[in-house]
Amino acid sequence: MALRHFLTLMDLSPQELAYLIDRSITIKRELADNGPIYTPLKNRTLAMIFEKSSTRTRVSFETGMTQFGGHALFLSPRDSQLGRGEPVGDTARVLSEMVDAVMIRTFSHDSIESFADASSIPVINALSDDYHPCQLLADVQTWTEARGQVRGKTAVWVGDGNNMCHSWINAARQFDFNLRIACPEGFEPDQEILDAAGSRVEIFRDPQAAVEGAHLITTDVWASMGQEEEQTARMASFAGFQVNEAMLDSADDEVVFLHCLPAHRGEEVSETLLDDPRALVWQEAGNRLHAQKALLEFLMIGRVGQ
Repeated sequence: MALRHFLTLMDLSPQELAYLIDRSITIKRELADNGPIYTPLKNRTLAMIFEKSSTRTRVSFETGMTQFGGHALFLSPRDSQLGRGEPVGDTARVLSEMVDAVMIRTFSHDSIESFADASSIPVINALSDDYHPCQLLADVQTWTEARGQVRGKTAVWVGDGNNMCHSWINAARQFDFNLRIACPEGFEPDQEILDAAGSRVEIFRDPQAAVEGAHLITTDVWASMGQEEEQTARMASFAGFQVNEAMLDSADDEVVFLHCLPAHRGEEVSETLLDDPRALVWQEAGNRLHAQKALLEFLMIGRVGQ
């Protein structure tokens, strides 16, 4: 099959993304019914390059490769020549000779693009400063499992116009739903990404107005990795943007709440929101495993049963 990368949600067609969501749900069901007996990636290796810390990403990819009969190899800058200045393209060419796919969690999105340009094997963006597409696969899977078809529905992003927000914008385009973004002035998403979505995405300054009648509400920490020194200033800027139970009460009766985690209880979410039955964050976190497995299968062997 032709080489494919997954750097943003825009790298796949809407039809391919819909297939991945359906496939993720099927993989999850079959694992629950039969255990990890399906091993399509036997003797295949995924190299995992981490320049940012991780819990869900590392565990889901590593477990997914193991359950599929393959192997995941953890690499950090401390353990590889990347930490000593080897050009990204050179590393990509070397790994292309040894492993079957590469997953990268890093700061600069440009470096992932450079890696993919030099790679002859699939490259997966497991988070960059600009995008987090793997998380959106799990998020849309969770939303679909809970409420069915997402097309035409309304999601609300409350908080910073960060990498998660960018991926929610792309998801609105690819899965055909509407997105309201509630953020303070100065914390808007990238204008080019916003412009590409057209009228499908709206900016709100009042989060309470944004969530009226919404089918899904989601948020993220106010200071992402690499922004810790801005924490105090950001807490002041985002005062009034905390998602809480009262905010969900203003949404649709069938509203669900998602958070990519880790969450800072008492900051971007109320202390008790994650325990609300409308919050599906634990199911969402678990779905990282199944969504990642569907993605790995698709990139390495193609569609199943097609």
